[in-house]
Amino acid sequence: MGLFSFIKNAGAKVFGIGKTTEEEAAEARAKAKAADEKAATEELRAEKMAAMNLVNTINDLQLQVEDLSVLVDDDMAKISGKAHDQATKEKVILVVGNTAGIATVDDQMTVENPEPEAQFHTVVSGDTLGKIAKNYYGNAMKYPEIFEANKPMLSDPDKIYPGQVLRIPKLD
Repeated sequence: MGLFSFIKNAGAKVFGIGKTTEEEAAEARAKAKAADEKAATEELRAEKMAAMNLVNTINDLQLQVEDLSVLVDDDMAKISGKAHDQATKEKVILVVGNTAGIATVDDQMTVENPEPEAQFHTVVSGDTLGKIAKNYYGNAMKYPEIFEANKPMLSDPDKIYPGQVLRIPKLD
């Protein structure tokens, strides 16, 4: 007689209790795969919901875009459709881009009545519409032009925030 050494978790269980290390590893891999698939499904569902909410917001703001489509993939949104004019197109881009979680907007929209493009300005701490108007137009009293160009997304000229992107239209 003597003492024999075995690898504790290498073999099958004699009494049908438990699993081998390989079986446990296979189960763990299957559970991880199922969890990954569930997470991917939930992320896809969240992206579809975000896209639907963006379309609803654009429609609620009465920004008319024919065949509007918004697709969200992680932090990027792709928008397509036919806007009546350049201002509407730019406002749609701003609605989508100024949404939490969206870092990039892939603009695939067309414009029925082309016009000159506006500039975009990212608000920084301390900005006011008057300061922005002074910077772009040389006259702080032209701030209503910027306010009007960003309606209906802006409801009050004093309610802008750092990181927000605004349209700065060309003056006639």
